Amino acid sequence: MRIDTLALRMRPRSPLEAADLGARLCQTTARSVYFCYAVAYLPVLALALASFEIAAWAPGAFLFWSKPWLDRTVVFVLSRAAFGQATTVGDLWRAQGAVWWRHFWLTWTWRRLSPWRAFTQPVYQLEGLSLWRIGRRVKQIKSRKRGSALLMMLAFLFAEICLVLTILSLLWWFAPPNEAPDLLTMMFEGATFFTGAAFASYAIAVAFLHPFYVAAGFAMYLNRRAELEAWDVEQELRRAFAT
Repeated sequence: MRIDTLALRMRPRSPLEAADLGARLCQTTARSVYFCYAVAYLPVLALALASFEIAAWAPGAFLFWSKPWLDRTVVFVLSRAAFGQATTVGDLWRAQGAVWWRHFWLTWTWRRLSPWRAFTQPVYQLEGLSLWRIGRRVKQIKSRKRGSALLMMLAFLFAEICLVLTILSLLWWFAPPNEAPDLLTMMFEGATFFTGAAFASYAIAVAFLHPFYVAAGFAMYLNRRAELEAWDVEQELRRAFAT
């Protein structure tokens, strides 16, 4: 990575300060991010809704499990935005092989269980390493940064939960006077309606908040790359002056 070609202003940052930079990057490129994200998100949402016939909880579970795959579209857009390049849906479509289908089974299986997925996803997607070398590289990127990546993930997890509960609370806020639904009655007697409302709230929260989570992890990755490559340059200079 050539740091001098980045459109972002790179300077030494703490990991969580870098996460703030990522949120800002997502905000400034929201048009590209959300248009491209919708291309991946809407088919996943349709498949999730189709699974409702299997079980009432299946749509939420499917959407939850699909997040690593959705990450890839956001990382693609942000990786171009970091170098000052706008991304259109056409660009995404032409790059779909690398974005959507590379490491497909890896993305849909154990990658879902990684608590620092947003931080390490660019390694899998952008560095072009073989599966044999990825493990070593991920270990290097995570070294001494696991705690910060985990803290960032937890912050977005709690934000997502709060947003879901806020959206769900609209059932009570907008209910006619003296006709607000009883929570226990909805959960047990109207379980299907309540589950559907909970899924709708979760789907809206994921649609809005998830790109910011991915962007925060992406910026933490860039910050870590800048640290590592600056260290490499420093070591080379030390060896040069030693001779």
